[in-house]
Amino acid sequence: MLAGLPQGLHLCWLFSEASVREEKQSVKEFVVAEECTPCPSFQAKTIPECGSTGYDEKITCSSSKRNEFKSCRSALMEQHLFWKFEGAVVGVALVSACLVIILQRQLDRKALEKVRKQIESI
Repeated sequence: MLAGLPQGLHLCWLFSEASVREEKQSVKEFVVAEECTPCPSFQAKTIPECGSTGYDEKITCSSSKRNEFKSCRSALMEQHLFWKFEGAVVGVALVSACLVIILQRQLDRKALEKVRKQIESI
């Protein structure tokens, strides 16, 4: 938590069209009015904040008292992404292990064939 800010008070990043083009931003304090929730399907298509993560939270800027929506990341969404990543890692590990076993068996067969040929030549 930032020093000097009360509990539940955050910084409000407001972007106007002109400031986005010029890459300038203003920092203001805000309070979270509604926690991070999934966007309904209609809002996901109409509100740009819902488009990137599928979740938004309602904030109230302290200076202007305006309600706005801000994109957020849900703990449930993060948990699903984590387990997808873990599943992918386990899948890659299993494929790699199978590949190593197959290649080791091929090398063992070649080595045994070479030894067999050497014994026959004696």
